[in-house]
Amino acid sequence: MKTNLMRGAASVAMAMAVWGAPALADDEAERIEALESRIEQLEETNRLLLEYLAAQGVNVDGESGEAAPAPHHGPHHDQMAQHHAPHHEQMAQHHGAPAQAPMADHHADMVSRISDGLVGISPEYSYRMLDHAEGVNTRQLIQLQAIQNGELPNRVTLSGGITVLGNMQRSNSDTKFGWLMRHPTSSNQIGEDVSELVVHNAQLAFTARMSDWITAYAEILYDPEQSFGSGTITALTRNQLQLRKGYVLFGNLDESPIYAAVGKMDVPFGLQDTVSPFTNSTSWHAFAPLAYGGMVGYYNGNFHLRGMAVQGGAQFRSANSPVQDTEVPSRVNNFAIDANYTMPLGQGEDSVMVGASYIHATAYCQPYPVFHFTACQDNNPGWSVYSVGEIGNFTLLGEFASTTEVWPGSAVPDPTNPLSVFEAQETVAFTLGGRYAYAMPEGAPVDISLEFSRFRAGDDGAPWERQDQWVFGLNRMVAPSVSLFGEFIHTEGWVPLNFLSGGNFPDGSTWSERDATTDIIAVGVQATF
Repeated sequence: MKTNLMRGAASVAMAMAVWGAPALADDEAERIEALESRIEQLEETNRLLLEYLAAQGVNVDGESGEAAPAPHHGPHHDQMAQHHAPHHEQMAQHHGAPAQAPMADHHADMVSRISDGLVGISPEYSYRMLDHAEGVNTRQLIQLQAIQNGELPNRVTLSGGITVLGNMQRSNSDTKFGWLMRHPTSSNQIGEDVSELVVHNAQLAFTARMSDWITAYAEILYDPEQSFGSGTITALTRNQLQLRKGYVLFGNLDESPIYAAVGKMDVPFGLQDTVSPFTNSTSWHAFAPLAYGGMVGYYNGNFHLRGMAVQGGAQFRSANSPVQDTEVPSRVNNFAIDANYTMPLGQGEDSVMVGASYIHATAYCQPYPVFHFTACQDNNPGWSVYSVGEIGNFTLLGEFASTTEVWPGSAVPDPTNPLSVFEAQETVAFTLGGRYAYAMPEGAPVDISLEFSRFRAGDDGAPWERQDQWVFGLNRMVAPSVSLFGEFIHTEGWVPLNFLSGGNFPDGSTWSERDATTDIIAVGVQATF
């Protein structure tokens, strides 16, 4: 159809040329010569148009066809280099001599490279990017390694995921359920026994390779179970979409070990991973920052170093650096540094990774009464050490994080309040876990895991002293990007961050409860494309 239209356009142009020939010329031979010259020009233009259409895969006989895809001979870097290097030279030839054939060759090359793999999916890559349990704050490195390994051959890679969940929970204290995979509020959990069949979260993301060195990423999240919105999980305020992460990544591991990213991302502080298939550790809930900022990283295969300038004020998660005694994020006055090293063990795939982190301003800085995202008088830094061992079928994990100063709000300043006997403490979290991959006769192994984690927020004996979590998990990847999991979770203590030491009741008491326990059975599916 395109060919017919273009030929029609050329015919119209020819007709116009005939009518526009020099009518006032006295000599018939001169008029014929001028017409012949004009026709030759139009025929040449028509030839070039047909060559261009043929380069796009349109049959010049009037039937549309598909362009033969350009063969994928190697990494995307080689293809992009071949495309961009001759571009300016051929364009110069085109403008200088419009009738030359290299213009058609250039367009054929350009069209085949852009249309071959313009949009695609990579399910295993998507699972790693959207999984909330592992690789939590190393998404940029995951992307660069995926590009290096040829997992992202398309210009744009679409990713999507959904986690559906069924659970039953029982607490020994009315409306106090300590499982943090859903916000523990009385708006959604009433009584001592609750059950759910829900969508826990859904995600949609794109990874766009703008060039060999520039990659853009954006991730949309729907999470009514963990939303900060008010109301129940069916309220419109909790059923919102948000840009969970979004940044531009600069880097190419084939060319340089240095990379950088700017945008909204996980802050490189601590490990924040879990061996459990679904439930995050209390270390993640306490010390996994999400913020605006700019990060620079270095990775050489074993050593990984990252530094990030973090926007100040109260950020999205676990970072709060006061700006003129306010929570307004109007200055870049926070930062984080992380370094880890992976040591191979023997000649196989066994290894041990050890790392350490520092952040200039954690979220544990508010005075009494504590309310999330409010202003602090001063920042409270934090530090973390962690290690992961991969030994045969075993994965072992350990992490410890703490603030360097006491949390002012972890003490009650009113001496007439009986709770004032408990002194302010540093905020601490740690995790210990192990996982074993049990081989099956066919298909993927069954992962069997056990993990313990603790969040300590108060003095010994205080109602808000600590919240412990045990998780026993079973997981099997029934497809490369589909996980079936089951967990039994036991929590001890109920310590919500808001008003953890009191201040929300007229009598000065606290709703934190040291002896509250919750038992949970959860099963679910996590699937991505």
